[in-house]
Order: sequence, then C-alpha cells, then structure tokens
Amino acid sequence: MDLNELAKTATFAGVILLENGAETYRVEETMSRICEQYGASVVDAFATPTILIVSFSYHDQLVHNIKRIHSRSVDLHKIHQINDLSRNIRANALSVEELTMRLRGIRNEKRYPFLVTLCFSGICTFGFAFFFHGSIHDAIAAFVIGLLIKLSVNLAEQIKLNSFFVNALGGAVAALSAMILTYLGLADHLDIVIISSIMLLVPGLAITNAIRDTVSGDLLSGLSRTVEAFLVAVAIAIGSGTIFMLLGGF
Repeated sequence: MDLNELAKTATFAGVILLENGAETYRVEETMSRICEQYGASVVDAFATPTILIVSFSYHDQLVHNIKRIHSRSVDLHKIHQINDLSRNIRANALSVEELTMRLRGIRNEKRYPFLVTLCFSGICTFGFAFFFHGSIHDAIAAFVIGLLIKLSVNLAEQIKLNSFFVNALGGAVAALSAMILTYLGLADHLDIVIISSIMLLVPGLAITNAIRDTVSGDLLSGLSRTVEAFLVAVAIAIGSGTIFMLLGGF
C-alpha cells in the first residue's frame, strides 16, 4: 500500500467536506477514520476553514500531508456521501485507489440545475416576506428580487469576483430593486422587502459552524468562521448602504 497515496486520499476527503460546508470536527474525524481503516496508528488530523493537515504512523513510518482550501460553498448531500463512505470502507473492501475514485466521483457530481436554484432563491425570499409580516405585494417583490440577487451573484462568481464584493453586490441589488419596486407601487414596505431579500445572503451555515466549533473547543476554526460571517455581514451592509447613500432622496 502506498502510504503517501493514503495520506493524499484522506486529505482529499477533508477538502471535499470543507469545500461543501462541513464542521471542523467532522472533517478531522473523517480523515482520521480513513487512515485508521487502512491500519494507520497515532493519527493526527487538523482542520481550519483554509488548511488541512493529516499525519499518521504505519509500522514506525511517519507520513503526513498538507492541503490548502481555496473555495467554499454548501452541499450537504456531498457531506453525507463522504461521511457514509468513510464508515463503510472495510465493509465494501475498498482499496485506496478505489476510495480515491469514489471521492472524485462525489466531488464531480453536478448540483441542482441553475434554474432550480434560481427558482428556490425566489421562493426563499418570498417566504421570508410573510415571516416578517409583509403583504402579498411585498412577498411578490421579494420573490423577484431573490431571482435578481441569484442571477447577479452567479454572474459575479463566474467572473471570479472576490466573495466580499459578491455579497456587497447582492446587498446593492437588494436595496436598489426594493427601492424601485416600492417607488413604482409594486411593494408596500421597503424595509420588509429589503430584509426578506437580504436573508438570501445571510451566512447562516457559517454562523452555526462558528458556534459549533467554538463550543467543541476548535477555537481557531470558530474564530475564523466568526470573522468570515462578520465580513459577509459587513459586505452586505456596505452594498445596501451605498445605494441608500446615493439614492437617499429617491
């Protein structure tokens, strides 16, 4: 068995988990479990939102690997698949090469079609309008703005725009669209429409994971995720606030 390949495979599983929104403890646990399933001992796995390190001993031979994380999104289905796969390596009698191939298959799986995510973005903001006690006109306006935000964010991501500016753009689109629709009489409450639309950008998973990591003692990851969530909130505020400053008399 190629020990370097095992280290790379364990790290690869951790990369997929982190890229799709997994908690720090789950990433470290999965990497350790994969190494142990192949007979490794004294396994140490370390994960932060931007870096992964795994180290283990195998018959007195020390092996380690480090991997940098460059992008993160949310796909809970991939997290479930890797979690299940790592727990059934022995039951399925998988070699390291076979495990790597399965991990690549999971990583390359296509997500829902863009039209589906676009539609549910609108449904999300539509529902939040009622949650904040808005009218049907507010909900319809929020639905339209949700579609516009998703289109804008998707376009910005395609041109590799920095995530800070992506969220700022989303906040600006929300504020500008809400002001226009309210001015045209197509929405009743400007504040409710804006808040409902911005909920699409709120980093709920990052906040949840930040609390989860902090409580479990992963202070570095918890602090990193907290800062990430704070910067997203700042970006949204800057985007929407800029529109209010420029069009305050609109």
